[in-house]
Amino acid sequence: MFAHRLCAFENISKQCAPALRYSQRRWAQVHDVRFLVTHQRADNITERYREKLKQKAAQEGLQSVDELKAVYKNRNREERDKATTNAAFPQPPPPPSPTPIDLSSTPSSPPAKASAPPGLKTLSSYLDLPKTLALPPKEIEYIWRLRHANSSTSLCAILPSQTYLRIQQTARKHPHFILPLPREGNPGAEIHFLQWSFPAPDTATIVFTHLAEYKLRGEFSQPHTTITMHLELMGEKGLVLMQGQVVEGRGVNVEEARWLVLCLQKFYGGTEGDHVSRRRLLEKFSQGDETFKVEDLVDEAEKIV
Repeated sequence: MFAHRLCAFENISKQCAPALRYSQRRWAQVHDVRFLVTHQRADNITERYREKLKQKAAQEGLQSVDELKAVYKNRNREERDKATTNAAFPQPPPPPSPTPIDLSSTPSSPPAKASAPPGLKTLSSYLDLPKTLALPPKEIEYIWRLRHANSSTSLCAILPSQTYLRIQQTARKHPHFILPLPREGNPGAEIHFLQWSFPAPDTATIVFTHLAEYKLRGEFSQPHTTITMHLELMGEKGLVLMQGQVVEGRGVNVEEARWLVLCLQKFYGGTEGDHVSRRRLLEKFSQGDETFKVEDLVDEAEKIV
């Protein structure tokens, strides 16, 4: 019974909906919104201040508020026209006349050379380069060794440019490697990790770190020996000056660090000849080859002595 009443109510609503819409349209009114916003607001303001406007009109000698509006309207128009007519706008300055440039008299500046990163000591930190370039190679070698003779933790050497170029070519292919360090009284060898870097065009560096510490701390490990190759004299004198520093208290002395540098030179091609077995060990280590064995590395290092 309730369902029949609900259906009947829905039918009546649908039939009455158009009629309701027509009745709403018939009684709808349209207002000008602009009139409501502007004119009615202005009239309200006028009514609110009518007494003050009457007083102002009396002071001006006028009869009504309308006359006061007309007078101020004309006065505002005259002030606006006067300001528009007499306004002086500054003229933009004339463009500067182009000055001819004599290209023949302008010196061509060489391209800027890449500067060394902060904290990196170049060869000029140790030697006066202009004076050094005027010396023969034998005197340069003597001065370089004398420069580091008084330091108990310093390493130095002189490499021919061809020797260094062979080492550098291998180092760019294999920037990481491990080297054994034999210890007296121990049957085995202590393994050290080396890293090459080229921080500046005229500088190459090698750092040596205990392999156990590098495995533990990674890039935060502290190296015990730092080697720097200075290439500033390689072009004109055919020499590369090597300088190294051993950190005290890191478990390696100067003689042991010198052995690691010698071992590096042998593995990276610092000697003439084709050492296939050493080069193959470098390749296996760089490729992560599972057939790389530390025993083979120690055996090959023992042949260097």
